[in-house]
Amino acid sequence: MAGVDRNEVESAVQGFLDYLHGERRASPHTLDAYRRDLNQLTTFLVQRQKSTRLVDIDRLVLRSFLGSIAQQLAPPSVARKLSALRAFFGYLERQGKLSNNPTALLASPKLGKKLPGFLSAEAAGAVMAAPSETPSREQPHAFRDTLLLELLYGAGLRVSELARLDMDDISLDDCTVRVLGKGNKERIVPLGSKAKQATLAYLPHRGAFRHPKTGVQDPRALVLGERGRRLGVRRIQDIVQAYGALGAGRGDLHPHALRHSCATHMLEGGADLRVIQEMLGHASISTTQRYTHLSLDQLLGVYDRAHPLARKSKDDE
Repeated sequence: MAGVDRNEVESAVQGFLDYLHGERRASPHTLDAYRRDLNQLTTFLVQRQKSTRLVDIDRLVLRSFLGSIAQQLAPPSVARKLSALRAFFGYLERQGKLSNNPTALLASPKLGKKLPGFLSAEAAGAVMAAPSETPSREQPHAFRDTLLLELLYGAGLRVSELARLDMDDISLDDCTVRVLGKGNKERIVPLGSKAKQATLAYLPHRGAFRHPKTGVQDPRALVLGERGRRLGVRRIQDIVQAYGALGAGRGDLHPHALRHSCATHMLEGGADLRVIQEMLGHASISTTQRYTHLSLDQLLGVYDRAHPLARKSKDDE
């Protein structure tokens, strides 16, 4: 069989990526992930010579592709690649380039229900305090790091949201922070007292973050790196891991664990699940439920404290 027309496949992939960027306003991270997954499919098609045209890529071809990568990847990674395939071929079908979507009958790999990691309230407090307990606690980066930890845990921000924050996104008068979340959806998040204090402590030191030779500094970004540029996601992850090790003995601590901990501790304190959903920017309440880690006894305790009929019953006892 003749080999795949790589130009046709690559052209279709690029059209899909342009659509995601221009019309769906997908983030660079999302675009890179789709590009990697679909390039991997293109390479598979060329090497295996399974088809000459897009219309010849059927369910069996895609199942063979997924089977080949399943030997090296865990089920969640395979599921993510299948999601990319569904989005891509769904786009081609809507564009009229395919009459049938070959992913329609593909089964998703079975995934275990793995709850996201989180910290106890005590461990979270220790991580928050770690920058102020180091020998360099009076250095500018210690004030910056305290702020970023407080925004990840106290405000429940995603690490990507934190990296995108600008100076004018923080309102100290209203004690709020304007956040641009997934799908460029904007939301307003309360700025707690500790996060406000951390912001006030950091701002006088922000000027120290400049390029050592040129003195250039990003005038917009809230959280800056040593060279005066916006602090990136990877660098924030490294900082969180460092303080996770110092404060809680958790060198594997991820920024998302602080976000999970925020949701869990808020619910433990009696916050309404819908309020937490709005604060975290979740499209579905089921996502918020996954972010909470409460036992049945804890949930009943929250119910007893918050539900008016439960309180009345307690008062009548």
